[in-house]
Amino acid sequence: MPPALLDLILPPRCAGCGAPGAPACPSCRAELLREPAPRPPDPPPPGLPDCWSATAYDGAARRMILACKERGRTALVPVLAAAVSACVAAWAAGGEVRREVWLVPVPSARAASRRRGHDPVRAVAAAAARELCRRGRPAVLAPLLRQGRRVADQAGLGSAERAVNLSGAFEAVPGRVARPRPCGRGPGGVAVVLVDDIVTTGTTLAEAARALRAAGAEPSAAVTIAATRRRCRIGDYHGQ
Repeated sequence: MPPALLDLILPPRCAGCGAPGAPACPSCRAELLREPAPRPPDPPPPGLPDCWSATAYDGAARRMILACKERGRTALVPVLAAAVSACVAAWAAGGEVRREVWLVPVPSARAASRRRGHDPVRAVAAAAARELCRRGRPAVLAPLLRQGRRVADQAGLGSAERAVNLSGAFEAVPGRVARPRPCGRGPGGVAVVLVDDIVTTGTTLAEAARALRAAGAEPSAAVTIAATRRRCRIGDYHGQ
């Protein structure tokens, strides 16, 4: 039986620690929202926008992301979206951004979405936009990108290998860059913010940023739920 149905039928357990009572207990929620802050990979790939994450990709945060992404625990979407909205709010406050925010999810491969039965990054970005609107910051889900071609599995690849694998992987959806559906207009135009679940080397976000720029939309920032702790490998970027 799918985990999403089990959450409805059986008493839910926290995906982070297994405690009964809720899909995410207060302690694990707090770990997920530990400290929204800039967490760019070191070194960052060329073209990566200002990069923020809510927490490190380990412990309860890692288990909750994997439960939603790979095991169908869709009840965790609002929990993960709270991390994204907290990051956007912290980034916007630090730069005194007063503009409407367009949240652009990094597109998932169609095969992965079919296998999982959902698109977790898009669902989290949509829920984060609603949360930001509720908190008084105009925001909208803006699915401006799509996969332009198939890519190989990224697991085990270093930064340089990922860059080659992802080169040209994303493209703008025709007609959408100029016409997303807003929840409200803020002064001073818009801030385009890329959204993904995890940042490792930053090459996926850098490629998504390239595709947006090619379509005439400059990304202001990139926001993820979590950031991995990098270990440099031979062949990674050095000082670029």
